[in-house]
Amino acid sequence: MTTGSSTYTLGLAGAIGHDPAAALFRDGELIAAVEEERLTRRRHARGEMPYHAARQCLQIAGIRASEINRIAIPYSPISLFDAARWHYARRHWYAPDRSLDCLLNGNRRYRRYLRRLRGLLAQLHIAPEQAPILPVKHQLAHAASAYLLNEPGEKTAIFCNDVKGEYSNMLFAVGEEGRIRKRKEFHNPDSLCGMYAALTDYLGFEILDGELRVMGIAPLGDPGRYDLSPLASCRRGRLRVNNKLIGTVGLRRYKARSRGHYFSQKLVELLGPRRVGNLVDDPYLHYAAAIQRLYEDLALQLLEHHLGDVLAETGVLAVAGTGAMNLRLNQRLANWDKVKRLIVHPACSDSGTAIGAAAHVIRAEGKKLAPVNNLLLGPAYASSECIAACRNHRDKPRWEALDDPHGKAVELLAAGELVGWFRGALEFGQRSLGNRCVLAHPQQKNVSELINSQLKFREIKRPFAAAVRASAAGELLEGRQADPWRSIGVNIAEDWRQRYPHIAYEDGSTRVQVVEAGRFPDFHRLLTRFERETGHPLLISTSMSRPGEALVCSPEHAIELFVNSGLKYLILEDLLVTRRPEEDSW
Repeated sequence: MTTGSSTYTLGLAGAIGHDPAAALFRDGELIAAVEEERLTRRRHARGEMPYHAARQCLQIAGIRASEINRIAIPYSPISLFDAARWHYARRHWYAPDRSLDCLLNGNRRYRRYLRRLRGLLAQLHIAPEQAPILPVKHQLAHAASAYLLNEPGEKTAIFCNDVKGEYSNMLFAVGEEGRIRKRKEFHNPDSLCGMYAALTDYLGFEILDGELRVMGIAPLGDPGRYDLSPLASCRRGRLRVNNKLIGTVGLRRYKARSRGHYFSQKLVELLGPRRVGNLVDDPYLHYAAAIQRLYEDLALQLLEHHLGDVLAETGVLAVAGTGAMNLRLNQRLANWDKVKRLIVHPACSDSGTAIGAAAHVIRAEGKKLAPVNNLLLGPAYASSECIAACRNHRDKPRWEALDDPHGKAVELLAAGELVGWFRGALEFGQRSLGNRCVLAHPQQKNVSELINSQLKFREIKRPFAAAVRASAAGELLEGRQADPWRSIGVNIAEDWRQRYPHIAYEDGSTRVQVVEAGRFPDFHRLLTRFERETGHPLLISTSMSRPGEALVCSPEHAIELFVNSGLKYLILEDLLVTRRPEEDSW
């Protein structure tokens, strides 16, 4: 329950046009955070405002809209005298309409967003005089999300690696005593993420999701077979993207079937036709490996130049922005001899800026935030709601109440079955962290084929992530990082790789969530029980979602996924959901 003395700060993301979300702080404590896509079931919720997410946050907190004191947004007007607008105009001279619009009407998108935001607040019954709107620059919101939630005591190097904000796409900054000071900012089109996105587009994938697929298949290719250095250069800490090839606008864009792409005809002449066939064919597989290598190399060069002194002093590095979803870059940073501690915000995409904008507003008042132990901050559901969802679904799946859901899950997993696992509050961020996941025995034969045929439909050579008890992580993992968020790529020790061949690439790299009892008590209980029964301290764990869909949120969503996939068993809070006999022949 609320008290009259509490201050409620509502952060709202989505100004860039995708990944709208809401986050709610009570004084300095993050008490709720929800992504709009999880509620509307539209991946990235493009073009939408976080209406449902904001309402859900209010419901979780148990407060009325009239109790919100202020609104923090991760988007800010940019002055004509700011270097960002002049840089953008100069680099897009070949499209004079873009250049002139930037100089003469450079805050057009901000004003348009502000109108939509006011409409949203009216829908939520939040009065303007009650809750002022406080703009925070987009990259600063990203920086705050990584640095402030569990604020380090040491001076911290901050790297925000993003596709775009107002005009800025990369920020190198220093965090100290809760203050974030800019060292260097880069502006469109000179963007590491933009470079990677352009190659993602060229390789035949949709931007925002396709980058992860490119990263996922990169270990299967040879990064030295083709030279992609013409795409971008870095000299004396200055990144310059070759926008004759990528990051193009206007007439420079390559067009196919009336659709413009983020690269030019000259790139096609240099590399060959845009991929339309098998991704693992030459040269496309090797292009994926080469862009990953170039991306990592340029990132380290820029970090060395702009933040090398801070890293030499303390070795603490925080990363955020869409580019921080690249686990392989994070792995390289974590193992860089200059980095002693790597902080990756688990909601590093634009949804996380809802948290970051609100956190920045609170910390700017001199208030330190309460440490955030986990991001299980969304809605939770009672077993009675799960029963109602089963009864109301058109396919009427069978269900039975369980006295021991953990024991039943272990029994099924030990028998080689896939198990949907839906328990507790919804996760916030890009990864499922044990509350909305599909689990498998780590030694199950043909487990990748099983998961792909029933749910994921990935390239067959891509391994799946694992979740391991913290007590076993030291033996399993090579390197210094034990990541609870599954946001840093890791290498598996050779003997463990032979024991569990389905969770790692041939080079030994994979994604592992290190599960501590204090952070994820329910999931840790399941892993403990599984180890006691089978001797294995880990499970294969993948998100409870199908390709192109958002992570499930409610029991209704989970049942809909269940009946439309090949899964046979779903643990839904304290229920076991199974198929009717006529459905068993998937």
